[in-house]
Amino acid sequence: MARIAIVPHLPFDGRRIGLSAKCDGRSKKQVKELLDAIHRAILSAFGVPLRDRCQVYQEHSESNFIVQDTGIGIDRTKNVVFIGITSRQRTEAQKTMLYTKLVEEWKTCGVEQNDIVASIVTNSDADWSFGNGRAQFLTGEL
Repeated sequence: MARIAIVPHLPFDGRRIGLSAKCDGRSKKQVKELLDAIHRAILSAFGVPLRDRCQVYQEHSESNFIVQDTGIGIDRTKNVVFIGITSRQRTEAQKTMLYTKLVEEWKTCGVEQNDIVASIVTNSDADWSFGNGRAQFLTGEL
């Protein structure tokens, strides 16, 4: 399983992304390509600044990673990934654009659209602290 956390800079919009994937021996270069592709999709769909990025990637064994099709007939391969995003409020158009951009960007990394599962969970400004015991969205620091 792989996880990516993206934490942006000003104008900070508050976002955490978890990327989960079966451990299949991806090289450092392949992992970087996946992370870069996610960032390009986020930049395009959410309009965040270029340096609005902090990512963490983790892999887990196949026995610890099951992603089925929720009964809608989507065939998965060994390259399946799950992306969990926690974000401030986004429009429906921004969310659907992100899903489209993820498919476009990850195709260049060898991940097919049937292997991409994404979920966005929305929270509020009070749900974020970036350090020093303060809620920077509420204090006006961000």
